[in-house]
Amino acid sequence: MDTIKLSIVTPNGEIFNDDVKTVTLPGKEGEFGVLPGHSSLISSLTVGVIIIEKADSTEAVAINWGHVKVDESSVDVLADGAIALTSGPDSQIAKNIEAAKDLVNSVKDSKVSVASVEARINSFA
Repeated sequence: MDTIKLSIVTPNGEIFNDDVKTVTLPGKEGEFGVLPGHSSLISSLTVGVIIIEKADSTEAVAINWGHVKVDESSVDVLADGAIALTSGPDSQIAKNIEAAKDLVNSVKDSKVSVASVEARINSFA
């Protein structure tokens, strides 16, 4: 099975680093998906949820904004703030979902509908 290396890093450290099947990113011009062998690009990211499809599970990471560099074998996300929504024990996931809502609401100048991002975050509860 073909995979692509995904790395998500914030100023506070690494949030995610693993091989994935696909990743969907919240680009400034709209969501876009990345598969192994994707053309190289650099893009700005806006407030939203990164959806990570692994071989046996789906994970999600909420971000407030950042940048991504994509090439044929890797996706490197540099985010100002990011919170993993789907990893850890249930009590930690609930805390992370609340923290993700706070992170999303901290972006005051975003043109993105915060309600739609919160709805996506709540879908992981």
